[in-house]
Amino acid sequence: MKQLFRNITLVAVALMLTTTACDDGFAELNTNPNAAIEINPNFQFSWIQLRTSGERYENWRAVLIYSSTMMQHLATTCGYWSGDKYFYNAGYSSSLFDRQYTQAVKDIQDLIATLESGAAGDQTMLGMARIWRTVIFHRLTDVYGDIPYSEAGKGFIEGIDFPVFDSQEFIYKDMLKELEEGIAQISDDPNQPGFGSADFLFSGDKGKWRRFGYSMMLRLGMRMSEVDPAEAQKWVEKAIQGGTLQAGEDAFIEHTNGPEGINRNGIGEVLDLTNGSAGEGCPRLSATFVNWMKDHNDPRLDIIGNLPVNGTEHNGMPNGLDTETLLDNPTGTSADDFSTVNQAIVKVSSPMMFLTVAESELLLAEAAVRGWHSGSAQQHYENGIRAAMKNWERFDASIVVEDAVIDQYLADNPFDEANAMQQIGEQYWAATFLNEYETFSNWRRTGYPELTPVDYPNNVTGGTIPVRLVLPQGELGVNPNMQDALNRQSLGTNFPDHFSVPVWWDK
Repeated sequence: MKQLFRNITLVAVALMLTTTACDDGFAELNTNPNAAIEINPNFQFSWIQLRTSGERYENWRAVLIYSSTMMQHLATTCGYWSGDKYFYNAGYSSSLFDRQYTQAVKDIQDLIATLESGAAGDQTMLGMARIWRTVIFHRLTDVYGDIPYSEAGKGFIEGIDFPVFDSQEFIYKDMLKELEEGIAQISDDPNQPGFGSADFLFSGDKGKWRRFGYSMMLRLGMRMSEVDPAEAQKWVEKAIQGGTLQAGEDAFIEHTNGPEGINRNGIGEVLDLTNGSAGEGCPRLSATFVNWMKDHNDPRLDIIGNLPVNGTEHNGMPNGLDTETLLDNPTGTSADDFSTVNQAIVKVSSPMMFLTVAESELLLAEAAVRGWHSGSAQQHYENGIRAAMKNWERFDASIVVEDAVIDQYLADNPFDEANAMQQIGEQYWAATFLNEYETFSNWRRTGYPELTPVDYPNNVTGGTIPVRLVLPQGELGVNPNMQDALNRQSLGTNFPDHFSVPVWWDK
């Protein structure tokens, strides 16, 4: 594995040397006149997976500064952590868009074009690539709403310098079609082996890729539950029939400590710098999260958090404080009074989770509650919690939650059919700690957990939690198609206002 990562680094350097410099214009993002004519599909797929996992840049800004604090997993008194105060920082907000379109999107489109031409690879490769393309665009559209999709990344391939911004409704329906067709292309023919060890998710295991595809279908189908229940049910039932991820089949990318940054976990890189025991408090565990875990006697609290320097029990920092208002806070007046994130789970070599068995099982529980699945909601709920607790072993071998401890937790927090949606939503929130894009999306869809917003002075949302991140403002002056997208979504040209406008599926 480490040797493979070293090989990928060499490929990454070669790719970067053959691409033009990044700037704000879609003409530059999409075109690549100096690109190598042929790139080994295996190496390219590995590169794309690592680029989807992301660098410190977007993981710091879009994942941690914005999503984690808005979702009250983390809190901070640092002024530049804009999400904790609902401030608009154009570069932070657009960071996922900026990085993914210049890297993962462009390269996945190139890889798919190569595979479709028959110049390299096989149908199994193409099926896996189409599923992974959905992973990339799923994140982007959930965070930003209407985005370039059908024409994105095709500047060099088809000469489309200014791609249209497709509606999120169109994107979702096409992504579901892509998943269905991509799964069907994964062949049992040994002459179509797929990407093998170049695949960092499942090392080319075709059965796992099919189940991953169906679990993605389950997630996307459920995302439409409030805006189009009939269509949502159709896709959820199709995913269940196909078969979702089984125990031990979490979809994640392993990382290493180098030799280059792309091999490292971007979240781990950030928290390795900012998660010290002293300082301004950038960041600390949120009081909302810590108190919920305390109320449920949750053994994950000792896994996720370190005890405060100045304390013998976990203490979460309230969201919306700064270094001055912290001095009047009754639960602690110093950053050292609050729990930090356990360094064992945020190393630069930590895995990056994309979709876990825990998430899939909790979505199946919700499907059963809705009457879209004949399985036991309680059983799926308990399976989800068990998988979520066991999942931390992937981050550090020393982290083991014994079965007896989980059994006791389930006995102390029994499934309650009358409050099932709240229970499932809260457990999903707990299970997606550090997978903050997914936390943010599921909270917007379900409304759980019921978070209390902050009202920091001069925030841009009027004291409400943002419901999307904001597209890059500079694109409006470069790509004429962006104005159509703003009009369609009732978004004006005052970009900070966009935080408060729900995306299509958020009803």
